[in-house]
Amino acid sequence: MRRPKDNKPADVTMEPGRRAGGPFGGGHRPLGMPVEKAKNFRGTLKRLLKYLEPRKLQLVVVLLTAVFGTAFMIWSPKIMGEATTVLFKGLMMKLKGIPGAKIDFDHIFQIMVTLGILYIISSVFSFIQQYVMAGVAQKTVFDMRRDVNDKLARLPLKYFDSRPHGEILSRVTNDIENISTTLQQSLTQLITSIITIVGILIMMVLISPLLTLMTLITLPLVVIIIRIITTRSQKYFKGQQQFIGELNGHVEEMYTGHKIVKAFGREDEAVQTFTEINERLYEQGWKAQFISSIIFPMMAFINNIGYVLICVAGGIMVARGTIQIGDVQAFIQYSRQFTMPINQTANIMNIIQSTVASAERVFEVLDEREEVPDKADAVQSRPVQGEVKFHHVEFSYKTEVPLIRNMSIQVKPGETIAIVGPTGAGKTTLVNLLMRFYEIGGGRITIDGIDIRDFKRGDLRTILGMVLQDTWLFYGTIKENIAYGCEGATDQQIIRAAQAAHADHFIRALPEGYSTLLNEEASNISQGEKQLLTIARAFLADPAILILDEATSSVDTRTEIYIQRAMKELMKGRTSFVIAHRLSTIREADLILVMNKGKIIETGTHKELLEKKGFYAELYQSQFAGSYTSEKATV
Repeated sequence: MRRPKDNKPADVTMEPGRRAGGPFGGGHRPLGMPVEKAKNFRGTLKRLLKYLEPRKLQLVVVLLTAVFGTAFMIWSPKIMGEATTVLFKGLMMKLKGIPGAKIDFDHIFQIMVTLGILYIISSVFSFIQQYVMAGVAQKTVFDMRRDVNDKLARLPLKYFDSRPHGEILSRVTNDIENISTTLQQSLTQLITSIITIVGILIMMVLISPLLTLMTLITLPLVVIIIRIITTRSQKYFKGQQQFIGELNGHVEEMYTGHKIVKAFGREDEAVQTFTEINERLYEQGWKAQFISSIIFPMMAFINNIGYVLICVAGGIMVARGTIQIGDVQAFIQYSRQFTMPINQTANIMNIIQSTVASAERVFEVLDEREEVPDKADAVQSRPVQGEVKFHHVEFSYKTEVPLIRNMSIQVKPGETIAIVGPTGAGKTTLVNLLMRFYEIGGGRITIDGIDIRDFKRGDLRTILGMVLQDTWLFYGTIKENIAYGCEGATDQQIIRAAQAAHADHFIRALPEGYSTLLNEEASNISQGEKQLLTIARAFLADPAILILDEATSSVDTRTEIYIQRAMKELMKGRTSFVIAHRLSTIREADLILVMNKGKIIETGTHKELLEKKGFYAELYQSQFAGSYTSEKATV
């Protein structure tokens, strides 16, 4: 059960630098962790800013409230220092025995009141800033989600077939959520941090240029230490991310297939593999966390050295009378606060890099080539007889590898057409072209003499009903799942459709009957029962043309017979295309098309094809007479 070393783990669908998902992922990005970067940072950032353009006024309000709120907060240590100066002067005058000397508590009280008002005003501005920015962020990502959702509705099936669903979901959910979080939190923090840095620097220079110079001397040392440590920790963070992905992949694989693991007695091997990956993750993880955590004590050490220098130099300056003691106190507060916004700014810039990379992935979806648009003069909906013709149709998934070549088929209204052939022969492709899930490369397909490209896609697909081998049921009641085939269907119509599909009996046997709630994967009913519900849904839709792609492959033989009887009655007067593995299910088809390598190699009824003793006859004999060949028995 162990995965080959050169294969990527099943869960590693996250892009580089993304927080690892699953039971062992998550958390904030520590310093030194590799940052995911956009391929075109400037272009993507410009495009992201366009989503913010309609909210310029709100952003101006955010900027102004950030400026005023931070300014009032920065001014507070200076005012507090004045209180310390007043207290110190009064105390010194009393110690010197100066007559009438006293501490001016009224002045100190006035300063405290002023300080309290400044804090309140600063908090109000911060509240307004967060409130407005929350609206900006949520409205921006609302527009982005809407655009992505509309885009996905216009993308061809080819896009979804050629990409893992997890990757598409990641772009639609995780990446947009990353943008939302950055706009809501990191952007306001960045604005506040920059204003704080500038404001504190101005206040420090106003108090003492000399002390400011002493503070700034320590900054290059901080930068050098951060660079050295982050360079060393990055390789361990990369290893940590890799092994988190492997561990998540292994755990998901083992839990998904735990019955098979137990059935073949591979529990010990699974545990051993987990232990090996876990140990490698531990080695990388503790090194990454330990080395990155050194940054903070090192920075604290450097800041403390600067603090001592400022205290000593400030004390000497107070003794010489060149500076007030309250100003020294205020300066010490400023120096302690100075490095924090610098660190925040550096971290936020990394987050912005990651956010722009997320935006780039979202914009890649928005830039994908869409379906060929419906014609402006599309044919209006009308009753359909069900005549279908393929006129010299050409199609290929890849230009250099043609699949269907010069195919011509004529199907009369009400006929049942069966399509058989080996895997990859083009059977499902044929119905995908009819549904316009893919566009043909040449020729044309007509329904009642009208080119299907002249219909609107929505109108075309109301003509066609499709039941796939892979069932799809959503979270909801059985009644709701069947009613999905026809908007506004009554209970009686739903029941009749279930009866026609031979699903009524098992539905009524359930504790809640038609009100039974299916879970997200519909795992609380059997695979055969799922298929019966999807068939009932198609019956309810009552399409003019019915497509059954391996529709009975997941039901037992007895249920299959019932379904065949019901379908035979239901198909009267309706054109039907049937793709089936079991050749016994298509004996009564009006016409059987035998496909191989994108071509129709035989046509005829079941009896006629058996008499020809060709490809179809061999397929039939391989199922019912034991003459089995590996290639031709796959139908």
